[in-house]
Amino acid sequence: MDEVLHIAEHVLEHALVDTIYLIPFLYLTYLVMEWMEHKTGGKTQEAIKRAGSAGPIVGALLGVIPQCGFSAVSATLYAGRVITLGTLFAVFLSTSDEMLPIFIAEQVPLNTILAIMGSKVIIGMVMGFIVDAVMRVANRSHQDFRIHELCEQDKCGCIEDCHTCEQDPRLVYEHRDDCAEGCDHSHHHHDHAHDDAGWKHIALSALKHTVQVIVYIFLITLVLDAVLEIVGEDVLGAFLASNPTLAVFSSALVGLIPNCAASIVIADLYVEGILGAGAMLSGLLVSAGVGLLVLVRANRPWQQNVIIIVLLYAMGVLWGLIANAFGIVF
Repeated sequence: MDEVLHIAEHVLEHALVDTIYLIPFLYLTYLVMEWMEHKTGGKTQEAIKRAGSAGPIVGALLGVIPQCGFSAVSATLYAGRVITLGTLFAVFLSTSDEMLPIFIAEQVPLNTILAIMGSKVIIGMVMGFIVDAVMRVANRSHQDFRIHELCEQDKCGCIEDCHTCEQDPRLVYEHRDDCAEGCDHSHHHHDHAHDDAGWKHIALSALKHTVQVIVYIFLITLVLDAVLEIVGEDVLGAFLASNPTLAVFSSALVGLIPNCAASIVIADLYVEGILGAGAMLSGLLVSAGVGLLVLVRANRPWQQNVIIIVLLYAMGVLWGLIANAFGIVF
């Protein structure tokens, strides 16, 4: 009984730690998205879309920062179509979750750490640009913002059937009677009292979004932590180290687990010499942490999420096999 209580306490502690630090990231992201939906006009949105062509560079550089907060942010932004699909992949591929703290704790040489992080950044940029290029060829690179769909999906109250206003804020004066109170574009009025009310509404809506997503992430993380605690790192290690080629596929599969434990196991096994460079690379490339959880919850349609996850896995495996084929070591 004491052992069960110890495991439960350990799992609960990890789940809380893994989710609480995401709150400011998600809240600020939703705050910006709500502001963009309510306060910006067509020109601003077009400027953001044009800037999106350099998204994979920015995404890969932000993703390499040693925590998975940016993967959660990128999944949220992609669900609202604020960033491109290529930028999303760039962030996911460069994100290493707990890799860096583990490497530092194990005193891995600095040049090795930089080489691995640099490889992930470059791969993230390359694959991000390729994905965006494919989307452009398919004429699917430019999509309207879908922030209002997130509001409707979560029933946060930030938009109440104000689609005329969303399509063109300049038409608000012509259609303001058609817009419910929940749609509070700044174009309606300019007095400070209404502006303050608008900001309060935006802040509350962002908070509702954040609470809903955090509760979802916490519950899923709690289950995953419990499973991983019961299974144990030794079993995962044996599963990953069966043979070099299979290890690449297996490591990428473990890396898809939306939990920091996945990157910890992969980094530990690499340091111990159980995993080769290719298997380590494949697993860490797809270790996007809770970003995948946020994507599955926020993005629609769900079939698209399946395709994104499958492609992420395929990219990790591809680069892991390339590393093995060319005998790359770090």
